[in-house]
Amino acid sequence: MMRRRTTLLTGCTALALALGATACGGGPVSAGGGDKALSGQTVTVAGVWSGSEQKNFQKVLDAFTEKTGAKTQFVSTGDNVSTVVGSKIEGGNAPDVVMVPQVGVLQQFAKKGWLKPLSPTAQQTIDADYAPVWKKYGSVDGALYGLYFKAAHKSTVWYSPDALAQAGVEPPKTYDELLKAGHTVSDSGLAAFAVAGQDGWTLTDWFENIYLSQAGPEKYDALAAHRLKWTDPTVVEALTTLGKLFKDKQLIAGGQKEALNTDFPGSVEKVFGPKPEAGMVYEGDFVAGVAHDQYGKAIGKDADFFPFPAVGGGTAPVVSGGDAAVVLKDGKNAKAGMKLLEYLATPEAAAVWAKAGGFLSPNKKLSLSAYGDDVTRATAKSLVGAGDSVRFDMSDQAPAAFGGTKGTGEWKLLQDFLRDPSDPKGTAARLEAAAAKAYQG
Repeated sequence: MMRRRTTLLTGCTALALALGATACGGGPVSAGGGDKALSGQTVTVAGVWSGSEQKNFQKVLDAFTEKTGAKTQFVSTGDNVSTVVGSKIEGGNAPDVVMVPQVGVLQQFAKKGWLKPLSPTAQQTIDADYAPVWKKYGSVDGALYGLYFKAAHKSTVWYSPDALAQAGVEPPKTYDELLKAGHTVSDSGLAAFAVAGQDGWTLTDWFENIYLSQAGPEKYDALAAHRLKWTDPTVVEALTTLGKLFKDKQLIAGGQKEALNTDFPGSVEKVFGPKPEAGMVYEGDFVAGVAHDQYGKAIGKDADFFPFPAVGGGTAPVVSGGDAAVVLKDGKNAKAGMKLLEYLATPEAAAVWAKAGGFLSPNKKLSLSAYGDDVTRATAKSLVGAGDSVRFDMSDQAPAAFGGTKGTGEWKLLQDFLRDPSDPKGTAARLEAAAAKAYQG
């Protein structure tokens, strides 16, 4: 499942990349230093991943087993992490570690008293090797509970170089140029964009990039925390900007109706599949994994990206998502679970998945050479280089009832807006009503 990475992304500020750091091997790590200190123990891990993501994470777990002797068991939860984990806790079958894809869910778990604060070892590693923003998003009321192991760069627009070359289009620098380039691509015979409107989370990502660039980071933070109401004029302005794209039938493959019947993998297929229907698809760096794994595209040659462009005189946005590892108090082997987190905090662990592909790490000690291609190295450099200007996916920071549940809240209301973008002000009012209810709850 690719949700929000999950996926996630540019416009870098200066931050020294530890390019000389060793990505693999090296000295002992806190997970046991290779002494098999956890032999005979089992760590259960729950997370949203399935398919290739689960397979690649299993390689990381296998490396932990080889180092410590601990066996691991991964359970895929699907998107409703909070519901599944809550049921397991109530049933006396809590996992030891959960990979949480939403800040709002991490906060929910912490406030329910389900989580153990990270060990001093893990905290020291995060302080030394991660930008402070990642510690912020892993903390609740001053206590650090979450380690962001996998990040997504969600400010990337992916395109077919052949399609843009055929239309004579260069990657745009501003949102207005993006729409203009889209019309040029459309005139050449392909729709400009494949939009995955069947998956409401992709629409929240569209909104967030526009809002962050147009309204700025302070307003973004306030809206994400619901200190600012969704009826604010900046929200209406961002919806109006997004609506210009949604209502332009020349820009969206199949128009609004087909977009609402297209899921995320289907949107990638419309650009990179055997019968292309569009030249571009907006989503996070994980688009590359689908284009390569499903359609054999060479990343950087047959599929490439440009940064989500600046909107309305703002700066180019850097929106990210990520999966945070947390340890449950009620897990049967929480102590070994914490050792797993200490291992996941190391560049050695990140390098295992980086080599496999479809992965970005916020750990600035991971050498860029650990990634398998130049495009992934570019997105990783952009993400880490953005430092504290990164803003976490807004809907992932919200209560799940508003920002993370299929068929309700922000997902549903933005799908309604895609269907009929004629009333941004009314949509903003409906978003505010849904947000107020969810945050109050």
